[in-house]
Amino acid sequence: MMQPPSLFGLFDFLFDNLHIPTLIRWTDVVEVIIIAVLTYRLLVWIKDTRAWNLLKGLLVILVFFAIATIFNMSTILWLGQRVFSVATIGIVVVLQPELRRALDTLGRNSFLASVGDLRKGEEGRFSDKTIFEIIRACQEMSRARTGALIVMARQQTLQAYELTGIAIDAVVTSQLLLNIFEKNTPLHDGAVIIDQDRVRAATCYLPISENMDISKDLGTRHRAALGLSEVTDTLTIIVSEETGQISVACQGEIRRNLDGDALHEELVRIQDKPQVQEKKKWSIMGIMKQPERPGQGKPTEKVPAEEGRQTDPEEDSHEA
Repeated sequence: MMQPPSLFGLFDFLFDNLHIPTLIRWTDVVEVIIIAVLTYRLLVWIKDTRAWNLLKGLLVILVFFAIATIFNMSTILWLGQRVFSVATIGIVVVLQPELRRALDTLGRNSFLASVGDLRKGEEGRFSDKTIFEIIRACQEMSRARTGALIVMARQQTLQAYELTGIAIDAVVTSQLLLNIFEKNTPLHDGAVIIDQDRVRAATCYLPISENMDISKDLGTRHRAALGLSEVTDTLTIIVSEETGQISVACQGEIRRNLDGDALHEELVRIQDKPQVQEKKKWSIMGIMKQPERPGQGKPTEKVPAEEGRQTDPEEDSHEA
């Protein structure tokens, strides 16, 4: 009767058949570094998704099959070989959202994505006036405790989400945003998508985040904003209907309780306004004059943290 191989015998077999190169080239070192970095990034990505629990389950199964191999359990090994091909397809189906998110992140951070971005104009992705109108509307809705969800498009197209809502295609103004999110109106439910100084659509549906670490204090609007930021490069502004707080979701993270200045900084950060090269002018004596900038003397309109809107004499008279 043939005795099953011992554990020490298996280790001796592995070391006897292990190939150790005698000459190490610099390409081998680079290859090891690349594989190590990719493995680390893969493990970090898996740890933040549902694949982490799946990976732990796979490790348990692999240990089980390793024990079956040591004790030569032929029936279990035969079943494992038959199930392996089907299990591979099943894993891809189960992890489809995570794989799509990983590919989106890879494409968003790649060099070709930055080179191929032709959506920016002279003032960036959107103008300073659009920033002013958005901040003004958000502060008005914050005081009135009107819920709002405003999506700022960047490099990635949001056409799939725009099709879930009602097309508008209008210039961004604070009055338009206030009318859209006014309670008990047909367009107040859902998100507004803004792209290149225009409101593209309203009442759009956004994917809900499946992150289990999200605070229980956050409602559906915040979870929808986080869900969209996990699969796209957008920045989403949330105005809470319960507390009136203004929050921003971007890249799977959320910043809460922002004032006008903090919201302005977030919008300017994603505006990606191109840097204007200063033109040097020389006098006859060869002394360099001060550089001229286009639009010098015209400061960017910025809404203060406490003041939400400019007072209108006619509105004051009506209120009186």
